[in-house]
Amino acid sequence: MREVSSKNKVVGYFKKNLSKGYTPDTLKYALFNQGYSRAIVEMALTQANKELAEKAPILKEKPIIKHEVLDEDDNPIEIKKSWWKRVFG
Repeated sequence: MREVSSKNKVVGYFKKNLSKGYTPDTLKYALFNQGYSRAIVEMALTQANKELAEKAPILKEKPIIKHEVLDEDDNPIEIKKSWWKRVFG
């Protein structure tokens, strides 16, 4: 029972601090220094990653990436294909 509550505390710690932007390695190092066992920390990190992945939004469509070449005055430049590329693809 004590191990389960300890694991739940560590899972909460990981979720809170991973969402703040801390890296998993720094969080693991901090927990090891506080006396938590390697097994509990690794299991808690796996569980926290699963829970955070479930909350992540699912992208339904791919983003459209467009690019254009601009001149010095920020006007778009139309790039024409060479004669060889127009003929041979």
